[in-house]
Amino acid sequence: APCSCMSFNPETRRLSIGLDNGTISEFILSEDYNKMTLVKSYQAHQSRVIMILFVLEMEWVLSTGQDKHFTWHCSESGQRLGGYRTSASACGLQFDVETRHVFVGDHSGQVTILKLEQESCSLVTTFKGHTGGVTALCWDPIQRVLFSGSSDHSIIMWDIGGRKGTAIELQGHNDKVQSLSYAHHTRQLISCGADGGIVVWNMDVERQETPEWLDSDSCQKCDQPFFWNFKQMWDSKKIGLRQHHCRKCGKAVCGKCSSKRSSIPLMGFEFEVRVCDSCHESITDEERAPTATFHDSKHNIVHVHFDATRGWLLTSGTDKVIKLWDMTPVVS
Repeated sequence: APCSCMSFNPETRRLSIGLDNGTISEFILSEDYNKMTLVKSYQAHQSRVIMILFVLEMEWVLSTGQDKHFTWHCSESGQRLGGYRTSASACGLQFDVETRHVFVGDHSGQVTILKLEQESCSLVTTFKGHTGGVTALCWDPIQRVLFSGSSDHSIIMWDIGGRKGTAIELQGHNDKVQSLSYAHHTRQLISCGADGGIVVWNMDVERQETPEWLDSDSCQKCDQPFFWNFKQMWDSKKIGLRQHHCRKCGKAVCGKCSSKRSSIPLMGFEFEVRVCDSCHESITDEERAPTATFHDSKHNIVHVHFDATRGWLLTSGTDKVIKLWDMTPVVS
């Protein structure tokens, strides 16, 4: 059957290949990389295998499939250890060796966290913050932070280790986020998108959560009624206005009271967004200082691999071109 995904472990030279028919075939590559020997096959899914992750410390092969199932197998015996049905087909998969937590991002936009035992798993929680499907996951085991990229063009940083439930939003792409990589030694996140953008985020700054949008029947600045507030419109003899929200304070405001635009990098808004007039005046030039650098790859990026030891980034695109980037000038 056609190959749909693969995972390679250089320490054991183990190559795991997922197929369109749901099978995972496992090969061992020779030391000179000129020969590959089929070791075993797992019937992991009922349809296409989407992602594979080999965990050397546990001797586990984790996988997700188009059949909306997450499964894991013992790579020594080939035995299926367990599985879990997700709400939609999964396209993001990460694992924390220390706590045996697996993170599964799916097309519904949620991230499911499971606790794996030797032959069972339990649901810990689910994160819901994206309006589009999750397209990429990246786990930082040191700071215990999970990054999720989505087709809604955004990235969310979930602070799991801090146990405060903090979710920081990062807005730096004009199309869906395709891949995420994290440089642990410099605390920089590299995101690549279908817009061709490569964004390097500085995560070593004190970032702020975006406020929740407040509900109101009238502008919380000038008290003009919004267009659905018929009673106030009738009483004041005024035409209702369209509702907007300030990205800094979250208040419901009319267009006249939010005519200004500003970037708010510490809130993740690297592009200019709508803010109310009073918030616009309060934002200083220092607060507008960018926390990310932007680079144009000049192709629609599909897959990314980052080699942290050399500072090299490999991108492949829909234009059938593979590009190798020296990221040391910006990731350092």
